[in-house]
Amino acid sequence: MISSRIETECRNPYSAGIDTLPTIEMLKVINDEDKKVAFAVEAELDNIAKAVDAVYSRLSRNGRLFYVGAGTSGRIGILDASECTPTFNTPPSFVQGVIAGGETAVFHAVEGAEDDENGCQKELEKRGFSPDDAIIGIAASGSTPFVLGGLKYAKSIGALTVALSCNHESAISDISDIAITPVVGPEVITGSTRMKAGTAEKMVLNMISTSVMVKLGKVYGNLMVDMQVSNKKLAGRACRIVTYSTGCSEDVAKEILSEADGEVKTAIVMLKKNMSKENARTLLEKSNGIVSRALGI
Repeated sequence: MISSRIETECRNPYSAGIDTLPTIEMLKVINDEDKKVAFAVEAELDNIAKAVDAVYSRLSRNGRLFYVGAGTSGRIGILDASECTPTFNTPPSFVQGVIAGGETAVFHAVEGAEDDENGCQKELEKRGFSPDDAIIGIAASGSTPFVLGGLKYAKSIGALTVALSCNHESAISDISDIAITPVVGPEVITGSTRMKAGTAEKMVLNMISTSVMVKLGKVYGNLMVDMQVSNKKLAGRACRIVTYSTGCSEDVAKEILSEADGEVKTAIVMLKKNMSKENARTLLEKSNGIVSRALGI
């Protein structure tokens, strides 16, 4: 049963007079509404946990994760996907974002693209989407045809389907294996789902991707030990991670990182286990890349 009431399109009584308010009062209204987002996400933690475990199961067996959406939802998916590679050293294909209208739509509105129910399937087929993969359909309204079509296709071939929307009993929730529904209520500016709904979507995707990467061994303690050292800032971060993890000096961390070809995990195991680069890599491989397991923790 699909609800006829779309919460994200309702008028917000608390911001009805926002156009007449002094700047500080206007900002207080927006801030007060934004405070509600975290609580809406909190109410969905059980469903987010189900999604994390299900996505992890796919990715640990060489599957991939696809975010699909239109407009703000599509851009948020692309943002989270694009940040996985530098943060967790995953291949660009491991987590992918698909947006209605293609690359142009990342920067400019492509009117009508979200209404193409077959568009997402075509794009997924181009990327070799398979039953081993997982898809998260993102739509604040929960009814975007582009997203709905992608989820239907994914479901038909046996892939994992997750719906992320901000309305109860939405169309995408109705057809997906797992539904995540942080209902944030009416927007400050009626229908502007780039605001609370977009914030909720970003929070949920951050939680899913981060938790999955932790389970995949991309994190040791709370340190991103599988990061790519691609600039000076990240080189400094890598050095700090090694010092935090082992208690060594900065000079030793720099030296061991150089010896480990910039591989933070390898450097940590080398220091902690007092072993060569080759032996550290072998131990990490046997431990599925999980540092704590390699260290016997």
